Amino acid sequence: MFFASRGAKVVVNDLGGAVTGQGGSSKAADKVVDEIKAKGGVAVANYDSVEFGDKIIKTAMDNFGRVDILINNAGILRDISFQKMKQEDWDIILKVHLTGTYSCSRAAWNIMREQGYGRIINTASAAGLFGSFGQVNYSAAKLGIHGFTMALAKEGQKKNILVNTIAPLAASRMLETVMPPDVLANLKPSLVAPLVAYLSHDSCKENGSVFEIGGGYCTKLRWQRAEVIFIFMTGSFL
Repeated sequence: MFFASRGAKVVVNDLGGAVTGQGGSSKAADKVVDEIKAKGGVAVANYDSVEFGDKIIKTAMDNFGRVDILINNAGILRDISFQKMKQEDWDIILKVHLTGTYSCSRAAWNIMREQGYGRIINTASAAGLFGSFGQVNYSAAKLGIHGFTMALAKEGQKKNILVNTIAPLAASRMLETVMPPDVLANLKPSLVAPLVAYLSHDSCKENGSVFEIGGGYCTKLRWQRAEVIFIFMTGSFL
């Protein structure tokens, strides 16, 4: 809604399945498209899984002829302790989150290179930055996304393609399964949208960065090496 209200032409992608990844429906994407159109905006729906990023990007090219901004935000949950985790629980989380981010970015990459312009915003999570019990699969995928961001940012910069990561805490269908309504009421997605808009703007210089945001709080995170500690050892080793 935020981008459409400011004149952007939007492809709304949503498989419309359960938060655990099963099934599919056009209702979720159609609802957002209808809301955008009702307010005078321009939008089309796409219902493909993000593992088929080429189909999603083709929808944008067929309807609008270019891709300037890509927001990789698809997600599902398979929360379970590592002891009980099955291979499927691991595979599907990485397929949607990490491979999905790769697939959509890969499909848009050459288009952005030829344009000499692009902005990619990838969605990670505090679970990826700090770890979360029962989310080994999810945490691994989300931190992997930022590794992807940092590397891709270096490759895209010379073509004016900037790539950044956000780790948001905002109400969604997925978060509804793990947080009570009174907490979700304070985690409006509208509080995250301005940061995404900034990272998408042509004046933005951020590249390869990660921001934690939610509930009116926003901070830029960084990795920092500690002071070097030298350990001298004497004697022989057998």
